Amino acid sequence: MLDNIRVVLSHPSHPGNIGAAARAMKTMGLHNLFLVNPRQFPDAMADAMASGANDVLQNAVICTSLEQALQGAVLVVGLTARHRDLSHVMLTLRDAAPQIMSKATNAPIALVFGTEMSGLSNAELEKCQLLITIPVNPAYGSLNLAAAVQVVSYELRTCGIVTEPISKDFPLAPFEDVERFYEHLESTLVEIDFHDPLDPRRLMTRLRRLFSRAGMEKEEVNILRGILTKACRGRVPK
Repeated sequence: MLDNIRVVLSHPSHPGNIGAAARAMKTMGLHNLFLVNPRQFPDAMADAMASGANDVLQNAVICTSLEQALQGAVLVVGLTARHRDLSHVMLTLRDAAPQIMSKATNAPIALVFGTEMSGLSNAELEKCQLLITIPVNPAYGSLNLAAAVQVVSYELRTCGIVTEPISKDFPLAPFEDVERFYEHLESTLVEIDFHDPLDPRRLMTRLRRLFSRAGMEKEEVNILRGILTKACRGRVPK
């Protein structure tokens, strides 16, 4: 299952944190590292901080966008230190770990970590289906990026499986299929005059939150897109 876990670092600014994150991953048996627009990589500092986990660095996948890093993932989990307005479901790491690992039995899972200074942006969080937080001291919640990777990796390794694995007969929809569904949904809502892109009122954010809770299967996404296509074809023009 750990082979299906990918750690995605979005816009990391310090190469030492990349190396330390690779070390944290390897100690817990994780090896799939994805880097989205790293400021400085490859770098000697990353190699030094990896401390023997250089194979994780050498095999790291460099991406130019978060969407590229999430290709194929059936569950995208964002790590955040605070609850955002109208955010998706947010759980503590310990509560979420069994759910994450059960879905990792059959398909890739992406864990997304934001930049060191500000974490994940609201736009990045919207790409996630589940948000997790590490319960830290509320009086001092400054957690280093690599330390966060270490804590998450440890919890996933030791959580144990308490939920049923996802059936191979009903595979979950990968990230790119879900994103195409959202694009199709938004264009359809615009076409039927239900959604005004000039005055969105967070409609798509709310809909993303709704469908993220469902954990859609691939076939379910296909059904929904079929309904959207039929709805547009059957519309009577003004």
